[in-house]
Amino acid sequence: MLKLGFIRSSACRFSPSSINLSPYPSCFCFSPKQTISFAVRSQMGSFTTLSQSSSRLLFRQLFEKESSTYTYLLADSSHPDKPALLIDPVDKTVDRDLSLVRELGLKLIYAINTHVHADHITGTGLIKGKVPGVKSVISKASGSKADVFVEPGDKISFGDLFLEVRATPGHTVGCVTYVTGDGPDQPQPRMAFTGDALLIRGCGRTDFQGGSSEQLYKSVHSQIFTLPKETLLYPAHDYKGFTVTTVGEEMLYNPRLTKDEDTFRSIMQNLNLPYPKMIDVAVPANLVCGLQDLESKAN
Repeated sequence: MLKLGFIRSSACRFSPSSINLSPYPSCFCFSPKQTISFAVRSQMGSFTTLSQSSSRLLFRQLFEKESSTYTYLLADSSHPDKPALLIDPVDKTVDRDLSLVRELGLKLIYAINTHVHADHITGTGLIKGKVPGVKSVISKASGSKADVFVEPGDKISFGDLFLEVRATPGHTVGCVTYVTGDGPDQPQPRMAFTGDALLIRGCGRTDFQGGSSEQLYKSVHSQIFTLPKETLLYPAHDYKGFTVTTVGEEMLYNPRLTKDEDTFRSIMQNLNLPYPKMIDVAVPANLVCGLQDLESKAN
């Protein structure tokens, strides 16, 4: 396990000041004693949550409608540089996301993926080309190209805040969940970005990319359901208009993951889902940071 403020990388290691960011869907800001008063949809198609008190953590939840993908912007707004990161950016909305980063006066330093997506092309490669110095991040187990490879227990620091890396394979072999830090100086309630491992009242399919229903069940129960019940869960996708859930809610109401393991396995084996229409394009592109065309030309 890496110590706080450092991250395992293919090329280098980072100090506490090298990773900075601000997180919250559309406009969620949390402090240890904060309560959320209400949420409203913004004209940008993201969702905003207003709190009774300010927070150092700036957070925006952004939506890409074609693939129903959520992208999350997080930043440490109290840090002089206002370092920021994007989780699961989509190629089609890169310009929108970077425009928001500029408007908020943030310094984007990381473009992070929870896994190798099969339903859209990641925006990490495009972002690196548009914003010098940004590092792409993905799990080492994914087999994808990136500047930084993370493993379970690693911590991604952004300013005085950090994300903890938890391995949650099962949807794909390289899935990870990013969890905000635990401590009095970190955002409360905690937040977990679950990718496709855990969706709101559902979970990712397990029938391709090395998926395993047995592994997914164990991942969720050991790595996500062990978090405090008030932990806010933000998935990579939603198809019914939901934006956020909690550990406690999913432990009570998730129609798949509340079942025993044998029943869960049977459910997943009988979904009979169609072949993902984007998989043959998205997976090869995402294995090279979303820059498939440039990679082929280089070869």
